[in-house]
Amino acid sequence: MELGMIGLGKMGANMARRLARGGHRVVAYARVPEPAEALAKEEPGVSPATALEELAAQLTPPRLAWMMVPAGKPTESVFTALLDILEPDDTIIDGGNSNYNDPMRRAATAAEKGLHYVDVGTSGGVWGLAEGYSMMVGGEKVVVERLSSILETLAPGPDTGWGYVGPSGAGHFVKMVHNGIEYGLMEAYAEGFEILKAKEEFDLDLHNVAEIWRYGSVIRSWLLDLTSAALAEDQELSAIKGWVPDSGEGRWTVFESIDLDVPAPVITLSLMMRFVSRQDESYAAKLLAAMRNQFGGHAVKRAERADRD
Repeated sequence: MELGMIGLGKMGANMARRLARGGHRVVAYARVPEPAEALAKEEPGVSPATALEELAAQLTPPRLAWMMVPAGKPTESVFTALLDILEPDDTIIDGGNSNYNDPMRRAATAAEKGLHYVDVGTSGGVWGLAEGYSMMVGGEKVVVERLSSILETLAPGPDTGWGYVGPSGAGHFVKMVHNGIEYGLMEAYAEGFEILKAKEEFDLDLHNVAEIWRYGSVIRSWLLDLTSAALAEDQELSAIKGWVPDSGEGRWTVFESIDLDVPAPVITLSLMMRFVSRQDESYAAKLLAAMRNQFGGHAVKRAERADRD
């Protein structure tokens, strides 16, 4: 098959590579021409496009246009442009991390112009090129079936790692919860290894512990594999600042848990801990110390003051 890949970041470029190596023809587009040109030189099955109009012109109807751009305004901008460029029976695929409400709305808007809209929650990161991608697909089932050869090429195997999960929005809803679970798993590993590190009398080799746990343990996982790799490089993680961002899906998962009256304390607290990581100094912690001092006379650690002239 052939499709246009819009967005050539870490995910989009590698997905284009995997598709081209799987025998598909890919027309690649990015905001600036250099990434598409470089990718075309590297992969014989990739053709560059310098504009969305050029991308559409290079594809045979009915066209497939796969968006791999940041959620929010960037995706909305590309979607709006494609509405005026593509023709009836063409399909727009959103593989980014959009809030599930957006593909529901966009699918209805696309349908008014005779276009199809498929939302594909995509997981795999930088390892997807070699290992394949996990894809949670929402939209019209008959349209998704048309994409099966592309999805099978991107997936770890033809019958594993991807599946149709429901109507428009369902793909990104499932991916949202997937990322919320990821937050909780990562926080549990991080806390566990910090406890191990704090037990100084045992002088534990954290990389060795991770390697032991990787095989046969009930907590073995790919995240543990990656943890082990990071610890092998530097157990002190001296080159890394403990500042952890969140890309939105964890927040959305917590919001949904509240709206649906579903308790999700682990995911919620893991999101809160990411906020904690961004504080150089916690005002709340200072106030807690001050209150303990006020009611119980408990000692407080005094902040170091800058030398004054």
